[in-house]
Amino acid sequence: MVEHLPLEAGGTDISVEVLDHAVAVRPTGEMDIETAPCLRLALSEALSHASPSRPVVLDCSRLTFCDSTALNALLAARRAGQQSGAVIRLAAPAAQLQRLLEITGALALFPLDRTPPLAGRLAKARPDGLPQQDGP
Repeated sequence: MVEHLPLEAGGTDISVEVLDHAVAVRPTGEMDIETAPCLRLALSEALSHASPSRPVVLDCSRLTFCDSTALNALLAARRAGQQSGAVIRLAAPAAQLQRLLEITGALALFPLDRTPPLAGRLAKARPDGLPQQDGP
């Protein structure tokens, strides 16, 4: 089952898809001080459909830039997800985002997947949500 949720994001291209085993958030372009509120809205919407068995997966494959404002949105969503037992995963993060997470100490907070979730399936995930990259 794939459900595309309408998202009023002020012109920013972010989709939220409820999949069988995950809720995919798919931003496109730059996530910065102007677009971070839209990311925050999308993550909030995704968390409303997430559960311990249905994590939120941020598909970073079409994300070209992420600044500290967007990182704050991610960290806030992670904190909110912890309250309900939902995990926020990052899929296919570019080197720039991985570096931002690394230098801020946030890399260990987000499990990573090499590929974005496809309809009906999620890349290998540990049930406890601890950081783990897909196999080789």
